[in-house]
Amino acid sequence: MARRILILGGTTEARALAARLAGRCDLDVTLSLAGRTAFPVAQPVPVRTGGFGGAAGLAEHLRAARVEVLLDATHPYAAAISANAAEAARATGIPLLALRRPPWLPQPGDCWTQVDSAAAAAAAIGPVPRRVFLALGRQEARAFEAAPHHTYLIRSVDPILPPLAVPQADTILARGPFEEAAECAMLQEHRIEVLVAKNSGGTATYGKVAAARSLGLPMILLRRPVLPEVPAVETVEAALGWLDHAPTLRGV
Repeated sequence: MARRILILGGTTEARALAARLAGRCDLDVTLSLAGRTAFPVAQPVPVRTGGFGGAAGLAEHLRAARVEVLLDATHPYAAAISANAAEAARATGIPLLALRRPPWLPQPGDCWTQVDSAAAAAAAIGPVPRRVFLALGRQEARAFEAAPHHTYLIRSVDPILPPLAVPQADTILARGPFEEAAECAMLQEHRIEVLVAKNSGGTATYGKVAAARSLGLPMILLRRPVLPEVPAVETVEAALGWLDHAPTLRGV
């Protein structure tokens, strides 16, 4: 009987992990997406879209769907769902593994200011009007309405609706990966003076970090939230190795 696996996804790593598991006849894999993106990329396994209703709702779903292994491959900044996953796993006794990509580390030539929130990032840009590239996501972008004296270039997968309430803001709709050369050209074309981003880690969006270094531009980076202490690995390969030795819960 195939083991039932639930992957909490939304990242490049989640899709890659699902692709590696899709062809295995000993596994029944479902990928869960939060549903915040209007047009998500195609996935290699069946997809469940939408929230669970907190930790209790997730635990109820795990029992009802007879899930035997839970894999948390959500974004490093998705602290709420990671906390819910940890609590639901404890409540049900279902094995949980987090797949967490390591953060970027500053390199020679980087000029980073690290802050704890989008509001702090908006304040850190300063009182003098500057041309700012925002690569944060739609939810965090709202904090920059408190700093309307800057000119913003905003990149997101989906439009920010309603538009950001600032006098000067342009939007680029795009999905990574983004290469360094293209990022350099974009930053120069828009005469960007400072970049604001999350420390997402990985390679798909590292181009902007490398481009900022190459052009000598400062970056304001949001620190990662504190995530639950659960078994965790940093790569898809390590997750596959763990899964092959994860305990099986029959009768959940």
